[in-house]
Amino acid sequence: MGAPEVIERGLAVIGGGPAGLAAAIAAKEAGADVVLIERDRILGGILNQCIHDGFGLHRFGEALSGPEYAGRFIDRQRELGIPVMRNTIVLKLSRDRRLLTSQAGRLTEIRAGAVVLATGCRERPRGALSIPGHRPSGVYTAGAAQSFVNMENIMPGKRVCILGSGDIGLIMARRMTLEGAKVEAVFEIMPWSGGLPRNIRQCLSDYGIPLFLSTTIVGVSGMGRLEGVTAARVDERGQPVKGTERFFPCDTLLLSVGLIPENELAREAGIALDPLTGGALADENCMTDAEGIFSCGNALHVHDLADMASEEAERAGRCAAAYVSGGPLSPGGPSVEIRPGLNVRYVVPGRVSLPGASRGRDGVALAFRVTAPRREAVVRITGGDVTVREERYPRLHPAEMVWTRLRGEDLGGLEKRVRALEVNVL
Repeated sequence: MGAPEVIERGLAVIGGGPAGLAAAIAAKEAGADVVLIERDRILGGILNQCIHDGFGLHRFGEALSGPEYAGRFIDRQRELGIPVMRNTIVLKLSRDRRLLTSQAGRLTEIRAGAVVLATGCRERPRGALSIPGHRPSGVYTAGAAQSFVNMENIMPGKRVCILGSGDIGLIMARRMTLEGAKVEAVFEIMPWSGGLPRNIRQCLSDYGIPLFLSTTIVGVSGMGRLEGVTAARVDERGQPVKGTERFFPCDTLLLSVGLIPENELAREAGIALDPLTGGALADENCMTDAEGIFSCGNALHVHDLADMASEEAERAGRCAAAYVSGGPLSPGGPSVEIRPGLNVRYVVPGRVSLPGASRGRDGVALAFRVTAPRREAVVRITGGDVTVREERYPRLHPAEMVWTRLRGEDLGGLEKRVRALEVNVL
């Protein structure tokens, strides 16, 4: 095959979805020499198969479909003349920011001043669930079924059961109904839904689709083709309760059981990953522990809104451009670790510079999720016995990411007294 062609770029953005597009545009507007790398033939990522609306409410103040939302960014990318390497797979990434790419069998080595990982996430498949039974056809991840219906005009089946109440599963319950299929039920192992409340209303309640909470699938029937599933209630430990089994005939089972950040390249480069999020451990600038390598969007942690992923990616793009130009990303000096505390599943970023939060009028954004639904909640950020920030919320839900900010006045004088901050929900 021969030696790869070697090119040099100021900044390489891996992934052409909502996060990658936003990062590349922000970096280009900041003056960086950017190349955008996308393994598909078109830009937009997962947005291309999301033909439902609800995108852009925060960003543009109007409800857009996924392709429309992506189109806004693609138009800007074209205006700025950002070069795109389509149908290109990144085979290797090193900590010194060298990328080995393959396009139609042609190898190219890109030596970049900085790299932004915007590789998105993948769905958890059936093999990760240990569902007993045969392996008939008719079992799909919800995202795969969405691609079949919306992109390929292929109906996976006519009688559908859905395991998991994540947003893609809820949206596909509605989509399959609109296409003429009968959705028998949606099963959720947790005692609450994993999707946004608006999707519960618009996708299940409006169509009379039953949602069974604290319920999971304990058996799959059928040899060549799926014939039905057996569901059972679970106890507080998530274990099936004997005697509660019920059979649901169906020819299709969709799995909406979680998303996993796609970080094979980060892992190969030796970048430290957060076991709680599956994404890279990053600071307030979205930079990982590998100098000059940044992470954003669903590759960093799974977002519930594309608008928020785009906003985070813009910060990553601006910071990457500043790194390439040699500008300071933080004032230097000490940093403080950010940890999840009481009733908090995870928090991002995992580290904040001191007094880094004083840079800019907006401070540093913190994103976290709670472990269970709560009403009249108090979010308290503490450093030892010092309360740094406290906010009240009427309700919090695991499906909805919570955003708060740390400002300079919150962290003033903590440099010598605090090594870690903890986010607690009371």
